[in-house]
Amino acid sequence: MSDKTPAGRRRPPAVLLVLGSIGLAVFVVPLTGLLARTPWADLPRLLSGEVVTDALRLSLLTSVLATCIAAVIGVPLAWLVARLELPGRSLVRGLVTLPLVLPPVVGGAALLFALGRRGLVGEPLAQATGLLLPFSTWGVVAANTFVAMPFLVITVEGALRNLDQRYEAAAATLGAGRWTVLRRVTLPMIGPSLVAGLVLTWARALGEFGATITFAGNLQGRTQTLPLAVFVALESDRDTAVALSLVMVAVSLAVLVVLRESWWKAL
Repeated sequence: MSDKTPAGRRRPPAVLLVLGSIGLAVFVVPLTGLLARTPWADLPRLLSGEVVTDALRLSLLTSVLATCIAAVIGVPLAWLVARLELPGRSLVRGLVTLPLVLPPVVGGAALLFALGRRGLVGEPLAQATGLLLPFSTWGVVAANTFVAMPFLVITVEGALRNLDQRYEAAAATLGAGRWTVLRRVTLPMIGPSLVAGLVLTWARALGEFGATITFAGNLQGRTQTLPLAVFVALESDRDTAVALSLVMVAVSLAVLVVLRESWWKAL
């Protein structure tokens, strides 16, 4: 019998086990603290209050709208970045992914200067249509779209770059037009990545805080989403804040578990 151990089954060095366990604890300990502080017996009452239901309704509405907008404009953008030799494509890709690393409050300030009452686009838009985005529900949608759409763009772009274009070429040689190829070949083949990107976009929009409070404010029933409700409740009602936090953790974890590795494979 050979005493050689397969590489994948070798026992890792003790120092890696220790440091890796500490790294895991960075994520596990805060969540454990949240679970330990959760008032389980009072959860139904806490989650049925007016503030909570208003925030939940608004969060679901704005996150779904932001995801729909991201799908309409983000998928074409991903296709352009993936397939066209655009001048400055690296800069375009950097601009698209910038909201992922930009402090959310800075993103909210940028939206305010661009789309606010006196903003670069906001002022002529208000004069032409009467639409004021700051401190409105549509302002929440705009903030969510700005922060969350990069997840969809980079996921779809990665899928398009890894797609074997011979299938599209074969469809074209059989007489299929560009729109037919896109609808019947390209989109179905990147379907799993597209769904993963949409779900991640929705989850990120659902959890958006910094850009929302900076650009749209924190008005109950109009702009106060679940994360903002948690922020307010931390000062006045800790149990409600914990209950809302638990809901958001559960939703986020469920999304990641369902998607598993599909998003990472697309990158």
